[in-house]
Amino acid sequence: MTKPATNLSENPYLADSQFPQFGSFHVEHIEPAVSQLLKDNRKVIENLVADTSQPTWQNFVEPLEVIDNRFEKVWGPVGHLDATMNSDEWHQAYTNCLEQVTQYYTETGQNAGLYQKFNQLAESAEYKTYNLAQQKVIENALRNFRLSGIALPKEKQVIYKELKQRLSQNSSQFGNNVLKATQAWYKHIKDESEIAGLPESAMGLLQQLAEQKSLEGWCVTLDFPSYLAVLTHADNRDLRAEVYKAFSTRASDQSDHTEFDNSALIETIRADRHKLASLLEFKNYAEYSLATKMAESTDQVLGFLRDLAVKSKPQAEKELATLKAFAKTALGIDDFQPWDVTYASEKLKNETLSLSQEKLRPYFPVETVLNGLFSITETLFNIKISVKEGVETWHEDVRFFELTDETNQVVGHFYLDLYARENKRGGAWMDSVITRWKHPQGQLQTPVTYLVCNFTPPIGDKEACLTHDEVTTLFHEFGHGIHHLFTKMEQLDVSGISGVPWDAVELPSQFMENFCWEREGLNFISSHTETGETLPDDLFAALKKGRGFQSAMMMLRQIEFALVDFELHTFYNPDAPEDVLDIVQRIRNEVAVVQPPSYSRQLHSFSHIFAGGYAAGYYSYKWAEVLSADAFSLFEETGILNSETGMHFKNTILAAGGSVDPMVLFKAFRGREPQIDALLRHSGIHA
Repeated sequence: MTKPATNLSENPYLADSQFPQFGSFHVEHIEPAVSQLLKDNRKVIENLVADTSQPTWQNFVEPLEVIDNRFEKVWGPVGHLDATMNSDEWHQAYTNCLEQVTQYYTETGQNAGLYQKFNQLAESAEYKTYNLAQQKVIENALRNFRLSGIALPKEKQVIYKELKQRLSQNSSQFGNNVLKATQAWYKHIKDESEIAGLPESAMGLLQQLAEQKSLEGWCVTLDFPSYLAVLTHADNRDLRAEVYKAFSTRASDQSDHTEFDNSALIETIRADRHKLASLLEFKNYAEYSLATKMAESTDQVLGFLRDLAVKSKPQAEKELATLKAFAKTALGIDDFQPWDVTYASEKLKNETLSLSQEKLRPYFPVETVLNGLFSITETLFNIKISVKEGVETWHEDVRFFELTDETNQVVGHFYLDLYARENKRGGAWMDSVITRWKHPQGQLQTPVTYLVCNFTPPIGDKEACLTHDEVTTLFHEFGHGIHHLFTKMEQLDVSGISGVPWDAVELPSQFMENFCWEREGLNFISSHTETGETLPDDLFAALKKGRGFQSAMMMLRQIEFALVDFELHTFYNPDAPEDVLDIVQRIRNEVAVVQPPSYSRQLHSFSHIFAGGYAAGYYSYKWAEVLSADAFSLFEETGILNSETGMHFKNTILAAGGSVDPMVLFKAFRGREPQIDALLRHSGIHA
C-alpha cells in the first residue's frame, strides 16, 4: 500500500472530484479531513450569523447548501466504508470523528443566530415569492431547530448535547457489536452427512467460507446467506437448532461471545431517548419521532398495527396449524420448534405448490435479473441505464452505472455492491452519495447512490443465481435508488430522499417489489441458466399462489417487530422501566403465533432501531406498504408496464423528493386517499 498523503491539500476526502476516490482513501485521511471540514463549516456559519443584512435565499440559504453538500461528500464515504469494508482501525477513526460530527450537528441545531435568520427569512416579503420547495426547506429548518432544543435554556442545551453525543456513540457501538458477534461465531463441518439436504449452491457457499478460513470441508457462519441456507435446507435438526440459537442470541448475554453483549446499551439508549424527548417536552420518544413523519399520533400508529394484526391472526393460526400437521405426518417432527419453521415451510411449499427457492434459483442468474430490472425501469420511466467503466470503487465486485434521459443527458449514477463478504455489515440498504442540487453558480449536480446487498456470491466459475426473495430485495433497494435519482428538486434539503418523512420513504422501494410477482416483469428478469427459458407457466402459477403462502404469519412477524419498537419508545417509565424482554413477550403473547425459546434475544441485534434510523419508526414498512400496494394497483388497472402510468408515478411521487407532503403526492397520483385492500389482497390475506 502506498503511503497516504498527510498534507491536507492532497487529502483525497477533501478533493473536489466528481465521485469519491475510493482507491486513494486511507484510515489516516479520515480525522484530518473531518476536522478541516468542520472547521471550514463553522467559519462559514459564523460569518453568516455575523452578517447584519436582511437574509435572502442567495446570501443565506445557498452558502449553507454549499457547506452541507461538501459535508455529504466528505463524511458520507467514511460511514459507508465502515459498513462495507469494516476493520477495527477504520471503525475507531469513524467513531472518533462521529463524536465531532454529532457535536457539530448539535451546536448547529442550537445556533440562535442561524435560527433567527431562518425566522427572518420566513417572515420576509421575499418568502412569499419562493417556490414550494424553497418554502419547505425553510419550514423544515425551523421545525428541526425546535427539535434540536433551540428554545431550551442554556443549561438544558448542555444536557441535550450530552444526550445526542452519547446516543450517537452508543448506536454506533451497538451496530459494531452486532457485526463483531456475527463474525465471531462459526461452525466447522468435516463430515458431509452433517449438512445433508443442502442444495449444491449452498454447499458451494459453505465450502467457500471454509476456504476463506483456510479450513477443509465446510463452514457455517451467521452471515445471512449461510444462516438461511441451513435453516431452510439442513435435514440435520440439531444443526438447525444450534445455528438458530447462535443467530438469535447474537450480541447478547445468551451468546458464546458475551463481550459483544448489547444488553446494557439497549437500556442506556432507551433511557437517553426518553430523556431527550422529555427535554423537548414530548411525552415520550415515539411522539418526538412522529414530529417528522406522516403518522399523526402514537394512537394512530398503534391502532394501525393492531388492526392489521387482528385482520391477519386468524389466518396465521390456520397457516401454523397446517404447517405443524405437515411437519408431524411428513417429516416426523412431533415437538415443532422455531428452528423447524423455515425448513418445514420450504418442504410444504415444495409439496403443495411444487415450489422452492432452490427450484426458482436457476431462473434468476444475476446478469439476467439486472438486465431485466434495467429494462423494466427504462420502459416505465423513459431512461437508459448503462455500465460506466473507470470509476474507482471500494471492492472489485462493485459495479458503477450511469442513467441518461431521452436527450442523452446524465440523470444520475449508482454503485452496486451485491455479495456478502467478511467485514461487511449484513442486510441490504441504499444510501445517498451525492444529492441533486443546483449550485449557486448555476451548474446542476446530478445524484449518486449506493445500492448494497448481501447475496450468495458466485461459487467458483459459476454465475451467481438469486432466490426469488433476493430478487425482490434487489428491486426494493433499487426503488429507494430511483427515488433519489429521479428527483427534479434543485434545493439540497428536499432533493431525492432528503426531507422525505421516514414512514413514506419505503413507498417507492416496496412499489418496485411488485414487478417481481407479475408475468410481464418476470419475462424480463428470468432466464434458466441451462435452457435460457423464462419462468414457465406452472412455476409462475405456483409463485403467484406462493405469494400468499404463510403471508399472515409473515405479516404478524413484522407487526410484532413494529409493536415492540413502538411500545418500547411510547410507554417508557423512567422510574420503573418495563423490562425489554417482558415487553417482547407481552407483545408476542398478543400477536405472535410462533413463540421463540426463552433464550432468544433478537432485540439485541435489531440494528434497525438501535443503530439505524427506525427508532419508533419500524412501523413505517407496513405503513408505506399500504401506500405502495395501492399505488401499484393503478398499474394493475392500466397495464403492469404502462409507461404513461410509469411517467405519472415518476413525475408525482419520485420527482418531488421531500418538497411536498407524501399524502398530497399520493392523492395526486392515485386520485384518492390510500386504501388497505390492495395490501391485504397482494398478501393473500382474506380479512
